[in-house]
Amino acid sequence: MSAPALPAPRFRSLDAFRGATVALMILVNNPGSWSHMYPPLAHAPWHGWTPTDLVFPFFLFAVGNALALVMPAEPDAAFWRRVARRTALIFAIGLFLNASPFVRWSPEGALVLKDLGTLRTMGVLQRIALCFGAAALIVGLFGRRGALAATAVLLLGTWAVYATSGAAGDPYSLAGWFGTAVDKALLGEAHLYRGEGLPFDPEGLASTPPAVAQVLLGWWVGARIRGAPADAALVRWLLWRALPLLLVAGLWSNVLPINKKIWTPSYVLLTTGLAMLLLALMVWLIEIRRRPAEQAGWLRFCEVFGRNPLFVFVLSGFVPRVLALCRWQQPSNVEGVATWTSPLPWLYRHVFAQVGSDPRLGSFLFAVANLAVYAALAFWLDRRRLYVRV
Repeated sequence: MSAPALPAPRFRSLDAFRGATVALMILVNNPGSWSHMYPPLAHAPWHGWTPTDLVFPFFLFAVGNALALVMPAEPDAAFWRRVARRTALIFAIGLFLNASPFVRWSPEGALVLKDLGTLRTMGVLQRIALCFGAAALIVGLFGRRGALAATAVLLLGTWAVYATSGAAGDPYSLAGWFGTAVDKALLGEAHLYRGEGLPFDPEGLASTPPAVAQVLLGWWVGARIRGAPADAALVRWLLWRALPLLLVAGLWSNVLPINKKIWTPSYVLLTTGLAMLLLALMVWLIEIRRRPAEQAGWLRFCEVFGRNPLFVFVLSGFVPRVLALCRWQQPSNVEGVATWTSPLPWLYRHVFAQVGSDPRLGSFLFAVANLAVYAALAFWLDRRRLYVRV
C-alpha cells in the first residue's frame, strides 16, 4: 500500500469513469434477493442487453485506457516484468476469491475444507488479467497500427469461428455455442461456472479474444486522450468515433446477436461506443466545465471509487463469503424444519424486505446499503491518500 501522486487533472475523468463502473459492479452484484430485481439491474437472459450488461465491458474499456497512460513508447524489460506480475497477480486474486473462504458448512453442521477439485478457474478478475496481459503484449509488439489491425482480426475472426464452429442453424445459442466444448477441454468440466444450469462459463477462454479487443479499443481511446488536451475537440473526437461503432453494432446484430455471455463482437462494438459516449460526458463535466469534483457530489463519489477500484471490488466479493460462515439457527418453519441464516440474509429479511409492498424495492435498497458501506471505505481511503496498487 502506498500513497502516490494522483493523476494529472486532465485525467480525472478517467478516474470518475472507472469509479462509476466499479460502483455499478458492486450495486448489481449484491441484491437482497436474486429473485427480486428490477429489470435494468438484471443481466439479459441470453441475447440482448440491459444496463447491467454494460458494466463489465466498461471496466475492460477502462483497463485499456489505463494501459495507454502507462505504456512507454519503447517498452523495456522492466515494463514487461510489471505486466507479467500484474497479470499473474490479478489472476491469482481471482482464484483466491473463487476459493474463499476456503471452508464451508457440511450437511452435518461441521466446517470442512472446500473441494478444490470443483473450483471454478475463470471469473471476472481472471478475464481482466488475461485481457490486460494480451493487450499489452499486442500493443508492445505491433505498435498502434498493428494493435488496431489485431483488434479487427480478433473481432472478425471471432465472428467467423462462432458462426462456423457452432451448431448448424443456431451457433449462438447456449446449447449450440462451440466455446463450451473448448472450455471443457482446456479447463475441465468440473471447473466451469454452472449458473446457467449446465457447465458453461461466461468468462471462459473461448470467449476471451473479443474481450481482448475491448481492451485494445480502450487503449486506442486512452492513447488519444494521453496525446491531446482535454478540450471540446476531444469530446467531438469521442462522439464522432462512438457513433459509427454504435451504427456498425446495430447493423451487425442482425446476423451476430448482441450477447454478453459469449461476448460477441457486435456486443464489443456496442459497449465500446456507449463507453465512449459516457467518457465524453465525463470529460465535458470534469475537464471542460472544470467544476471541482469536491463540489459535484456524484462525480466525487465516482472518483474515489476509481482510485481504489480493484481493492474495493475484491473486498465487496470477499466480505459476504466470510460473513456467510457466521450462521445461526432460525425457528422452525411451518413444516417443522429448522433453517440457518447469516448476517446479510438476516438483515435483508428482517429490515429491507419489510420495506414497501414490492419485494424488488427492498432488494434494491439492500444493494444500495451495501454500496454505501464500500463508498464510505473508498472515501476514507482517499482522505488518507491510501491507494492499493497491484
